[in-house]
Amino acid sequence: MNKIASEVAGRWVAEVEVQVQFYDLDPMEIVWHGNYAKFLEIARCALFDSIDYNYVQMKESGYAWPIVDMHIRYIHPATFGQKLKLRAEIVEWENRLRIDYAITDAATGHRINRASTTQVAVEIATREMCFVSPPVLFEKLGVQLL
Repeated sequence: MNKIASEVAGRWVAEVEVQVQFYDLDPMEIVWHGNYAKFLEIARCALFDSIDYNYVQMKESGYAWPIVDMHIRYIHPATFGQKLKLRAEIVEWENRLRIDYAITDAATGHRINRASTTQVAVEIATREMCFVSPPVLFEKLGVQLL
C-alpha cells in the first residue's frame, strides 16, 4: 500500500493504492458494495496519519469523531486483482469534518466510485457533540483560529 499526503492551497489530501482481494467480491465477482466503506476508511486513516491525528491521537485529545453521514456513488464496478487509487481530501473543518473521496483505477485513472463522509467532534468525557470543531483539529491542520 503506497501513501502520499500533501497540503495544497489549504487542502489536505492523501492517496493510497490497494489491490482488490478475493474476499472483497460478491457472488457476481465484483467488489461488494459494502466493502467500499472499508476502502474509504483506508484512505481516511492515511489522511489522518498525514496530519498526525488518527484514532489514538483523537482519543488522547479527548474527542471522538463519529461519522454521522456518508454518501457513496457507484460509477463502475471494481474486480479481483484490480489496483485502485483511493483519494481522500478534507474539504470542511470549521464545524464538522467533511472528507471527499475518489476511487479510481490506478492504471487508467477511470473513476470507480466517489463518496463523502461527515464527522462531528464528540467530547469523550461528557459524550456531548461539539457544534464547533475543537482547537486541536485547527492545530493539526495548521489553521489559525480567528
